[in-house]
Amino acid sequence: MTEESWLPTLKTETPEEGYKLAVKLARKAVGMTQPDESVRKKLRPVYANNADSLTFASQVVAIHFQTVAAANNYWND
Repeated sequence: MTEESWLPTLKTETPEEGYKLAVKLARKAVGMTQPDESVRKKLRPVYANNADSLTFASQVVAIHFQTVAAANNYWND
């Protein structure tokens, strides 16, 4: 039995789709790092109201977006 990949490609049609993929990558990393949903829900109010935590989250998305953009030749094709 083969499991379908949650990330079959980094290719996207547009930069906007690429950004959405970058957000998905960040969210997936959080879920893989802390697989217990109840723990994530307990921690959410702490980081959701912390400017530094939100800035760091944005930085992670930006790093993922750089990767996706490079994989898509910066949409210059």
